[in-house]
Amino acid sequence: MPVSKNLSPGLVRLCIVAAVAGVIIGFVGGAFRWCLSHLDRWRVDMLDWADTLPGPGWLIPIGVTAAGAVIAAMIVHVMPLASGSGIQHVEAVQRGEADPPPLLLLPAKFVGGLIAIGAGLVLGREGPTVHMGAAVGAAAARKGGLDDDDVRQMQTSVGGAGLAVAFNAPIGGALFVLEEVAKSVRMRIVVPTLIAVAVAVACARLVIGDGSDFHVGTVDTPSIVLLPVFIVFGLITGAMGGVYNRVILGALDLVARFSHVPAVVKAGIAGAIIGALLVIDPLTAGGGDTVAQKVLDGGGLALPLVAALFLIRFVAGPLSYAAATPGGLFAPLLAVGALWGMLFAALTDVVLPGQQPSLTVAMAIVGMSALFGAVVRAPVTGVVLVMEMTATTTVTVPMLAATAAAVLVAQLVGSPPIYDSLRERMLASAVPSPTTAASTDDDGPEPDRNT
Repeated sequence: MPVSKNLSPGLVRLCIVAAVAGVIIGFVGGAFRWCLSHLDRWRVDMLDWADTLPGPGWLIPIGVTAAGAVIAAMIVHVMPLASGSGIQHVEAVQRGEADPPPLLLLPAKFVGGLIAIGAGLVLGREGPTVHMGAAVGAAAARKGGLDDDDVRQMQTSVGGAGLAVAFNAPIGGALFVLEEVAKSVRMRIVVPTLIAVAVAVACARLVIGDGSDFHVGTVDTPSIVLLPVFIVFGLITGAMGGVYNRVILGALDLVARFSHVPAVVKAGIAGAIIGALLVIDPLTAGGGDTVAQKVLDGGGLALPLVAALFLIRFVAGPLSYAAATPGGLFAPLLAVGALWGMLFAALTDVVLPGQQPSLTVAMAIVGMSALFGAVVRAPVTGVVLVMEMTATTTVTVPMLAATAAAVLVAQLVGSPPIYDSLRERMLASAVPSPTTAASTDDDGPEPDRNT
């Protein structure tokens, strides 16, 4: 039978809409990343300039980060749906538990994300791009005359394209849709997702270039004798992932307890704390790409500093997320995983001295995927995502073993996937529906936006 007879008109329409939406989120996501890269450099220049000022110049970074958090929180006050990552909302829409996001979410997430992340909060770029992709996908599906089920599906597919653009990882973005959000492999979702991802990444690369997110030198394949070491590493990382999830939810609960304090004030306080960390060391705050790159460079950081950064960022990420400004969890999570991998490699070298010089980098790469798997509970996505971001395949076997071990332990200790927990919080917090969020009566009770 000819292939054309197997393609229903509905699937063809889905693919056309996916391609159009992919172009839009590709350029929007590429512009978002381009702006963030310039803001990162501006933040470093600002810190250097403040350091040269006479008197209490250190107050400037604190004020800038606090002001950025406040402005981003004000944007969320106008568009409550822009709070946090947004991935939990994409999942809720896919399950039919929430309405698809309105297109007005795009400017709120774009501007709010730039301000919050650019100011130095420990947040990831992937949350805003996924949510912006979902908004673009839903709007394109409506314009294309698709029914409600296809609108939900299209917001999911193009949301995955947003993740692919965020990390320049097309396969990881597609797998995220299938493994984490849709939890289904059907032709009607696979084909539009692949098209949206391919088109979006191609367009984004016209803006940000073709290179992988991290530049990693040659990494020798770890000896098979060391596989048990990686498995033990994964088991410990699984328990750590459960703790990290509890810290995130605990930070949200702590902030929610102060219900009498305006959200913008709470965001400002969190921003001031992160700004103080920036004054101490720029690596303590920000999305985390710079930290991860320094670890992957191999030996660029002293171990005491690595330990300090690990502990600080383990708490600073959840604190930044609790500020309820636009921003995601993935990028900071990957940085924590890389730091943890470097620390464990140092411990391994004490117990088993004389191992391969590149074991530190290998363990850091494995740490990124294992912690991702333990926290998000999407192991295949985590492995592929890190492989694409580092352009490294020599540690595939230990990465698979460690990530599987981490997911197993996280499951056994009863730690639910982070986005399941965040989705449940979102649905229980009486957030206005997306179609009415922008017009919520200011005199009414303010919903809990710490989702």
